[in-house]
Formats: sequence, C-alpha cells, structure tokens
Amino acid sequence: MPDSLVPIAPSYNGHLHTGPTAPTAILMLNLGGPQTADDVGPYLERMFLDRELIPLPFQERLGRFIARRRTPKIQKKYAQIGGGSPIYYWTQRQGQQMVKWLDQISPETAPHRFYIAFRYADPLTADALHQMKADGVRRAVAFTQYPQWSCSTTGASLNELWREILRLGLRDAFAWSLIDRWPTHPAFIEAMAGKICEGLAQFPPAERDSVLLLFSAHSLPLSVVERGDAYPQEVAATVQAVMQRLDFSHEFLLAYQSEIKPFKWLGPSTEQVIRKLGAQRRRNVLIVPIAFTSDHIETLHEIDIEFAELAREVGIANFKRAPALNDDPRFARALAQIVAEHLRGNRLYSTQYKLRCPGCQNPMCRTLLSPAKDIGCAEGSPAAEGQLSAA
Repeated sequence: MPDSLVPIAPSYNGHLHTGPTAPTAILMLNLGGPQTADDVGPYLERMFLDRELIPLPFQERLGRFIARRRTPKIQKKYAQIGGGSPIYYWTQRQGQQMVKWLDQISPETAPHRFYIAFRYADPLTADALHQMKADGVRRAVAFTQYPQWSCSTTGASLNELWREILRLGLRDAFAWSLIDRWPTHPAFIEAMAGKICEGLAQFPPAERDSVLLLFSAHSLPLSVVERGDAYPQEVAATVQAVMQRLDFSHEFLLAYQSEIKPFKWLGPSTEQVIRKLGAQRRRNVLIVPIAFTSDHIETLHEIDIEFAELAREVGIANFKRAPALNDDPRFARALAQIVAEHLRGNRLYSTQYKLRCPGCQNPMCRTLLSPAKDIGCAEGSPAAEGQLSAA
C-alpha cells in the first residue's frame, strides 16, 4: 500500500508510446473510488443514480437522498484509511506491470497501452476514450477488472462504454473485443492461492491447520440475483478452483459483504457469519477477499477495522486477512496472460457474454459495437453487433 494517498491527475500509462505503430489499447474497467473527501459526494451520487448497479424506486429522488445522507459517514471512513481510495493507485500499478509483460509475451500486438475507465470516479469512461483517440488507438480490448461477471458491475461498465462511444461520435474510431469474465483462469487462481498462503503464514504454526478460510465477496441486491445474474455461481466457481489448487487444505465458507440496508441482498452476510463463528468458538479465521483485485474501502475499512473489531467482540482470537493482489507480480503476469490469450484467440467475447439474464429488460445489455475483424465474428453480423441500434 502507498505510504500516503494524494490526488492523482488522470494519466493512463507510465509507459509512453512515441513510435509509429498504433498501440493496442487495454481498457481496464472498474468501479473506482473517491481519491479525496470532496470526491465522496459525487462518487456516491453516481452510484445511487445508476439503476444498473442498485435499482431503486424513484431512482432520481431516492438515489440523491441516499447519497447525501451517506456522504458524511463515508467521508469519515475514508479519513480512517488515509483520506481516499487507493484503487486508482493500484490499478495504475497493475496496468503498468501488465503492459510491460504483454510487450514481451505478445510482441505481435505490441506496443500495448493501458487506459483506466472507472464507472463512478475519475477517470471516467469518456476520459479514457478521449485519450485513446488522441493516442491514435485503433484496436482496443475492454478488460473488466471484476473477475466474476455481474450485470451490476461488468455489465454496467460495458453499457456505459457503448453509451459514451455513441455520445462522443466514436463508433467507428476503435475496433473492440471483450474480456468480460475470468473467474477460474489458472493464473488468477494461482495468484489467489499464493495470497492465501501468505495470509496463513500470519498464524502461529501450531494454530495454522485449524484456520477456517472465510471467502468474502461484495454482495448484490436480491432483485439483481433473482433476475438471473451469473455472479453467485461465478464467485462460487472461483472459490472452488482456489480450494482445489490448495488441495482443500482447510475448511472454508463463502459469505457476502457491503450490503446496504434496508434492501434485501445476497447472503449469507459476512458480518453474521463472523458472529456465528464466534458463537461456535472458532479461534482462527482468515478472511479472503475473493472478488476484489486490490485494496479499497471494503478491505481496508470494512474488513480490517469493522470486521476485525467484531471478531474480537465475539471471541475469535486470531482474525486475519489475506493480502490483496494489488501489485503482486504474479497477478500482473496473470493479467498479461489473460490478455495475450484473448488476443491470440478466436472469440470476440466469452461464450456466456451473449446470454441475457432470463429477467433482463435492458436493451443495452450484451452489446458489442464495432467488433474487431482480427478475431471472432465478422463485423456487422448479428452475433457481433448485439442489440444496440446506431441511434
């Protein structure tokens, strides 16, 4: 983690490209986070106004009300972890290492340049698209930084990407393909298993075999899950793959955190699981953030402060967290490997991408504008173009 968090002006790559060959753009999609206390209000407002993330009755009015009401509380939490979210810092670090590895293992598509498109914080999607256009990019890969698909996360980020492309008149500017999920990629699983081993090393050797692994992922509104969202099974697939890599060395559970009351969210709640583990007199628990690829408020505050305090209260003697992936070289190589395999493959997107949720009513979902011609479906075919009109 950086020693201090300071505002970082939008810049997209530490590796500047000055040669004649147009770079291959890797657009890193994520939720983002406020870098300063003043950014918290606008960040929350964007979140709660987004029906694709949190569907609310009277979205405009209620979303603004919830954002205003929560802003002072969330500002205090960010103050306790250094003043702002480190997610931009870590995404920069991950992107820098990723493209360095990519230039080595995929020279046929080099040079590579990463761009960051956050959904609710700077740099926003439009910022990244403007920079890509200025850099002369033609070939682009939209690479979700959520390993497991959800319509509320990856889906919302992609929908915003297509909306902004049309709004800015950039439909023909870039040729696109998608990395829309990677929940069980072997290199990702290897990196996660390594972090769990680091976490287990925090326990006394005599206690290590009795540690329970508590995997924790960000929850989803039940209304999204009941629509048919793939997130629960993809998170479970990640957990199963990680435990298989560890040869099922420890007992494990999966729970979900960060639900917002009074709405109904996917469970079991991580908070409630910790309480029940205390009631069962479990002494040793290692919590493993399984859907987060870097530290942010859910790891640094909710887990490290709130859940750690709760664990002490309920009598869990040793409550530790597995380190986040952050700028671990194993994870940077995993990101590069995922992109390299995609660029060498013959698919514009995963097999599951075109499968709409049974309850989906969003005409924007499962779109792909201006498909790349070097892989997959031919541009202009119904399978490639998806559901979006040019309007």
